[in-house]
Amino acid sequence: MAVGVLAGSADIGFGDVLRAVAGQVGIGSGVDASTAYIVVDLRLPRVVEGAVIGAGLALCGSVLQSLTGNVLADPYILGLASGASVGATAVITLGVSVAGLAGTASVTAAAFLGAVVALLLVFAIATTRSGALLPSRLILAGVAVAQAGSALSAILILRADVGAADRVMRWTLGSLAGARWSTMPVILVVVGVVAVGVLASSRTLDAFAFGERSAMSLGVNVAATRWALYGTVSICTAVMVAHSGIIGFVGLVVPHAARMIVGPMHARLLPIVVLAGALLLVWSDVIARTVVDQQELPVGLVTAVIGVPAFVWLLRRRGGDT
Repeated sequence: MAVGVLAGSADIGFGDVLRAVAGQVGIGSGVDASTAYIVVDLRLPRVVEGAVIGAGLALCGSVLQSLTGNVLADPYILGLASGASVGATAVITLGVSVAGLAGTASVTAAAFLGAVVALLLVFAIATTRSGALLPSRLILAGVAVAQAGSALSAILILRADVGAADRVMRWTLGSLAGARWSTMPVILVVVGVVAVGVLASSRTLDAFAFGERSAMSLGVNVAATRWALYGTVSICTAVMVAHSGIIGFVGLVVPHAARMIVGPMHARLLPIVVLAGALLLVWSDVIARTVVDQQELPVGLVTAVIGVPAFVWLLRRRGGDT
C-alpha cells in the first residue's frame, strides 16, 4: 500500500508523502497544496479502496465456492455483474439519472440497483417450492440472468454513440480511479461487517465442505445458512461492483491459491484470502497506473492478465495432485 501511494505519473518522493499525510493530521508543516491533493485525496483513497475491494472480492469468492461446491464459482456467478452493467450502461448511454444524482454518483447508484435486481431475479428463479436454494439451480439461474443482462447491455451499447460506448467499456473493465474519501465509509462498513460475519461462520462453512447431509448431521440449518450467506456476500459484491466496475479473477484465483498454502479449514483460510485479495488488487492497480507511460489501463485487464495464467497453473497443480 505504501508503494501504491508512491506510484503515479507525478514524481513525489517518500519524504513528501510522509509530510503530506502528517500535515493532514496536524503534524509538521506539510507540503504544498498540489502535492497534498495528489497524495491525500487521489492516491491514498485509491490504495485503501483497492485493498478493501480486493479483500472483499476474494472473501466473497471463497464463500461462494464453499457453499456451491463449485471450484469455478466467483463473486459474479449469480449474475450480479451483468445486472450492474445494465444499470451503469443505461445511465451512460441514455443519460438518465437515479434519485436525482448526476455523473459518477448516478452510475454507481444505477449499477447497485441493477445488481440487486439481478440478484432478486436469480433467487426467484432458483428457489424451490419448499423455499430451498439448491446450488445447481442457483448457478443455472445466475447464468441465465447473466446472459439476459449481457444481451440488454449490448442493445443499449449498439444504440449509443461512440463516446458513450467507450465509457461503458472502461466501466465494465473495472477501475479504482473514482475512489474518494467521501464514498469510502460505505465500502469499509459493508466489507468489514461481511468479513466479521463470514469469519464467525468458519465452522459452518467447514461443514458444507463435506456436503449438505454432513452439514445437517452436524446441526447446521442448511436452508437458513444458505439464504443468509448468499444474501450477505451478494449485497457486498453489489456494493463493490457499483464503486469499481467489474474486476475479474480476484474472487476466483485467490481462494484456490490460499487453499494451497493453508488448507481448506476456513478459520485459517479466510484471513489469508482477505490479505491475498487486498495484495493482488493493490499491486494490479499499481501496474495499471504505471506500466504504460502517460496512460492508465483498466485494472480489470491487469487482473485478467495475472489471473488467467495463475489459474491455469493452479489447475495443473490440482490435476497433478489428484
